[in-house]
Amino acid sequence: MTESLPPTAVIRVSRGNFDPARFEEVDRMAKEIGTYLIPAIQKLPGLLSYYAGTSPDGSMVHVSLWDNEEHANQMGSLKEMIVDARRDSEAVGVTFIPIVNYPISWTI
Repeated sequence: MTESLPPTAVIRVSRGNFDPARFEEVDRMAKEIGTYLIPAIQKLPGLLSYYAGTSPDGSMVHVSLWDNEEHANQMGSLKEMIVDARRDSEAVGVTFIPIVNYPISWTI
């Protein structure tokens, strides 16, 4: 099934790494930050979908789909993300790599 997306849609990918020995602690934190991130993110215009996952291999990812790059970039100034979630993530040893927005080339 192919989605109908605006031609300006972008995928925003945020990744972090951590010591796999801390998986349970990081996974718990990742679920807990959802209590304040979900309501804050849902208020932003342009959000089409959002996924967050944590791997026992020592990696976590947030992948979101936005109607355009301007709306995707709102995440870079969302207090709940850049202050609160970053603080809680770093407290359990997560280090982040640069966030990237990807224009969509194709979908299935």
